[in-house]
Amino acid sequence: MRRVRFHAYGGPEVLRVEEAEPPVAGPGELLVRTEAIGVTLPCVRRTHGDGNGGGDPLPAVPGGEIAGTVVAVGPEVTGFAVGDRITSLTFKGSYAELALAPAFLADRIPDGASAVEAVALVRSGQVALAALSTAAPRDGESVLITGAASATGHLAVQLAKLQGVPRVVAAVSSAAKAEFLYGLGADEVVTYDQDSWGEPADIVLDGVGGELLPRALAAVTEGGRLIFFNSGGGTVPAYELLAGSKTVTGLTMRRFTTVHRERYEQHRAQLWELAGAGRLRAAVHAELPLAEAAKAHEIIEARANLGKVVLRP
Repeated sequence: MRRVRFHAYGGPEVLRVEEAEPPVAGPGELLVRTEAIGVTLPCVRRTHGDGNGGGDPLPAVPGGEIAGTVVAVGPEVTGFAVGDRITSLTFKGSYAELALAPAFLADRIPDGASAVEAVALVRSGQVALAALSTAAPRDGESVLITGAASATGHLAVQLAKLQGVPRVVAAVSSAAKAEFLYGLGADEVVTYDQDSWGEPADIVLDGVGGELLPRALAAVTEGGRLIFFNSGGGTVPAYELLAGSKTVTGLTMRRFTTVHRERYEQHRAQLWELAGAGRLRAAVHAELPLAEAAKAHEIIEARANLGKVVLRP
């Protein structure tokens, strides 16, 4: 089989296509012939190995999510069979024609839905819903979302409006993304380089981190809260928390899927229901062949995407 692997840390140039033996499904795992592979900012950051993204041990196959067809079922797996079409979080090793998926994170793709639609909707939608449910917006509260045009961000904008949030602010790197976000229901669009992001928000969902984190925290109103779900690291000014009575909550899907299993299942059903009814749109920015994984990373690193970037084996 073909896979993409990197043997040294660096930018897109470190990704290499190579031949390899197929993996073997172990206990609790499904072996999946991939049809669509999601490219995420955390995956891109881990190839740099700079500590912010928790660089993978070398050599490594990047990845975090797949959709495809089950070709083998490991021991201790129930509820799935060869031939099932599924999508799943994988956390690693998905840039390949065959990939392993934890069965407890797998979800059947509904009839009529494509693999690309599934991988664009499920993982990013799960992150968006997890962030919103952790924030638990109350009546009348406003939400600001950084990385709002990203695969997760653009779904979070829509989901916040569907939950009745009266003011959703989309924060992005470029004003060129404004039309896209207004079309998804954003009430305001601001760019990172603006002196002001407008009135502070009750809740900030931060999908960027790094140098942007202090600005994201400053955009939280007094007594408000920031949900930190990115892999970009950053430093929180402690005095800002004290002076503004603000709270910061970290969110990782690895822990959320374990601790909040019932909520994870509810979110999965909710995403498919909303998409099926045409109320939630998972935008796909680009579909690229597996051999062009480096180009996919270039798009993500340039923050050029409007929605999801997908690799097709």
